[in-house]
Amino acid sequence: MKYRLIENETKVHKGITLYRIQSVSDFSNVKSGDKGGWIEKESNLSHEGNAWVYGDAKVYGNAEVYDGAWVYGNAEVYENAEVYGNAKVYGDAGVYGDAEVYGDAWIYGNARVYGDAKVYDAAEDYGGRN
Repeated sequence: MKYRLIENETKVHKGITLYRIQSVSDFSNVKSGDKGGWIEKESNLSHEGNAWVYGDAKVYGNAEVYDGAWVYGNAEVYENAEVYGNAKVYGDAGVYGDAEVYGDAWIYGNARVYGDAKVYDAAEDYGGRN
């Protein structure tokens, strides 16, 4: 296991009880004892890989964050959404419905990814900016 739910540190968000997480081991840039963001249940954040939820970010419902993905800032991932690979979701962004964000994709600001959308970075060079 790489984290635990802090049972006495909760918040209710949209009628759902979320638990702050705390790392119990070192991985990636997370040190043992570091507090993370908020999840509803352990199935929201994998104990495998380097995935992490930081700050005031929230993951709930049947959403899953895994591999090396990061969710941070005030971002929310919920319903049946998945964030994985090396994807980053941050700022005030939301990923929900059956959406998937993966690869090296970054979703940020006030962006919303939802429905059956799939957002990814195939690591191809499609031309640069001048």
